[in-house]
Amino acid sequence: MRFLPWGLWLLCVASPPARADSGGKARSCAEVRQLYGAKGFGLSGVPQAEISGEHLRICPQGYTCCTSEMEENFANKSRSEFEAMTKEAGRSVQMILTAQYRSFDGYFQDLLNKSEKALYDAFPSMYGELYTQNVKVFKDLYSELRRYYRGSNINLEEALNEFWTRLLERLFKLMNPQYHITDEYLDCMVKHAEQHKPFGEVPRDLKVKATRAFIAARSYAQGFLVGSDVVKKVSQVSLSHECTRAVMKLMYCPHCRGMSSVKPCNNYCLNVVKGCLANQADLNTEWKYLMDSLVVVADRIDGPYNVDTVIGTIHVRISEAISNLQENKDSITAKVFQGCGNPKISTRGSSGEDKRRRGKVTLEAKSSAVALEMLVLDAKGNLTALKSYWVTLPSVLCSKKVTAGSAADDKCWNGMTKGSYLPEVMGDGLANQINNPEVEVDITKPDMTIRQQIMQLKIMTNRLGNANIGNDVDFQDASDDMSGSGSGDGCPDDVCGKRLAKSPSTRQPETHAIPKQSGHGVSGASSRSLPSAFLILLSVAFIAAQHLWR
Repeated sequence: MRFLPWGLWLLCVASPPARADSGGKARSCAEVRQLYGAKGFGLSGVPQAEISGEHLRICPQGYTCCTSEMEENFANKSRSEFEAMTKEAGRSVQMILTAQYRSFDGYFQDLLNKSEKALYDAFPSMYGELYTQNVKVFKDLYSELRRYYRGSNINLEEALNEFWTRLLERLFKLMNPQYHITDEYLDCMVKHAEQHKPFGEVPRDLKVKATRAFIAARSYAQGFLVGSDVVKKVSQVSLSHECTRAVMKLMYCPHCRGMSSVKPCNNYCLNVVKGCLANQADLNTEWKYLMDSLVVVADRIDGPYNVDTVIGTIHVRISEAISNLQENKDSITAKVFQGCGNPKISTRGSSGEDKRRRGKVTLEAKSSAVALEMLVLDAKGNLTALKSYWVTLPSVLCSKKVTAGSAADDKCWNGMTKGSYLPEVMGDGLANQINNPEVEVDITKPDMTIRQQIMQLKIMTNRLGNANIGNDVDFQDASDDMSGSGSGDGCPDDVCGKRLAKSPSTRQPETHAIPKQSGHGVSGASSRSLPSAFLILLSVAFIAAQHLWR
């Protein structure tokens, strides 16, 4: 009859361990109930005390305060909260870039507006009919300059050449009213204009300086908008199924396990977030190139291209050109007559307009160089700070949003229990997630939305590179790239065909239902089922008791 004590000992060994912190009684679920209600869920069916957790699919299957429905609700909540965190981080970057754009755009538009206003205010009294009968020519010039700056498909050099041609034709007729000058005669005169230089060196000098300044200015402004748009689109990328599970395990499983006060281990959090934001981290290289390119062009704008002086004194240069024509009217007219012949005498006679003021005119242009210098310094500081945004985002989210513990903490939530976290932290980017212990990442399927945004960064960086050396860039042909349509039409075939011709990642609907365990990855591969172990040992004890009875 000695089998009874031995059998009872087996039963005691097989029994689940008692809750040491509650004298063998299940712990209260008051904290989880409070949290669950605070998240907007009803408390019907929420356990008052811990229950067996073999029904859990994401969290470890020990004692738990979470039912299957609670686990699913927490999973969906963790997904929406994580996506909200990434969007919030992205919005702060968008705000910085948009603010920089608005500051520079406002400054640049103000320069152009002041120059135009100064021309309208001064030219009527300075040039009389030479101005009043040609107001549209000047208005058209400033209109074309604004359209170019806004990104219209305008050849700036041709626009400036057209302005000087129209102005010369009209002024020559007004300054020689005693002659009947036909359109054919004007065409001949224009052909010789380069040789005679009726406006002196102003047209050539202004063309060189203005084109460089405008090319740099519009590329610089557009760069901020593209950067902001990229962040916006990338921040809208949904969380995958695998990441929903991993983030749930990180953020809410400790609550289900009755460890609400235990913070996630920092390295554990980093592996989860690096895995979930692996595609976003691949933006890093092209993002840094864009930030660096903006800094270089900013130096050009405040340095060699001298935007403040060039744009703010357009009206002054036009005045210099007109004055040069007035001062050299006789010699220029003689050269034109020599090359194109003498025009017929007009029956209308002279209006005497050529006797109006011909002296050299000097207009003042108020400098705003200090304001530009401050704008550039502020922009360069912000651009430098944003260079590493995509690779530092996991650390920022873990330290400020998930409120993870320190990396050396041995009393933090490690995904299974309270303790230390041993796995190493993964590198940045998709390729480095192949052995991520927390998130199952398919490195063969990059996110197509993010790959398209990487291409936008490359295109914009190339434009800034051209602007840096004074080369014009055709914004209109690449307008699809800027529109954010995601169609990829602006992507070169030799690049897109090779780098983007992959199957798109499968995206789940907004509401994630928890999938069944697949037996691999992060989903419960190491979970233990205490009730199942108890049944097995109980069976062994029963067989042993029968054997001893015999």
